[in-house]
Amino acid sequence: MAKEDRGVGEGFVGNSPRAGDEQRQSSAKFAFPGRAVIATVGDGAMQMNGNNVLITVEEYWREWANKQLLFVVINNRDLNMVTWEERILSGDAKFEASQTLPDFPYADYAKTLGLAGVRVDRPDDIVGAIEQGLAADRPTVLEFVCDPEVPPLPPHISLEQATNFMKSVAKGDKDRWRMIKQSVKDMVENVVPHKEHAHRGEE
Repeated sequence: MAKEDRGVGEGFVGNSPRAGDEQRQSSAKFAFPGRAVIATVGDGAMQMNGNNVLITVEEYWREWANKQLLFVVINNRDLNMVTWEERILSGDAKFEASQTLPDFPYADYAKTLGLAGVRVDRPDDIVGAIEQGLAADRPTVLEFVCDPEVPPLPPHISLEQATNFMKSVAKGDKDRWRMIKQSVKDMVENVVPHKEHAHRGEE
């Protein structure tokens, strides 16, 4: 878990990876070049604008007193926020033609520009990748490969949302069985404590 040092300024821009966030979040680095900045970006936003933002970053990063700029890219090959809005708000199955994205190599692309890049496809490697990115001597793209069928569950689910979810399944959502599996798994994990938490409780 990352800890904030006392006396170090910090702030947040945005609340979820949306198209355009990579520009707003990374612009904080230009406003505060002496601070560490972490931009969380969806793969749809990266393919829309983010990859071009990296070109600008490559041009100017050497001028910054603090080189710590991380682009955390959520690579799930899907316009995921809209996909789940279709399922939960409208009860529609995922529309493959508009929602599926090509699997672009974001970390490798960063390297071709002269930046650092790390691709992560195992949960156990997340902390190490973040530490590696923060220790790098240049901006870094951390590409986190994720499952698009893991639901972005809110703290509370309404009856209408649950009903629409089942409607999307009934309409033949292509990945409905994995979607159901991940939903059940996520709900169970919210009820049953993780081993790490259980061990801490025993201390």
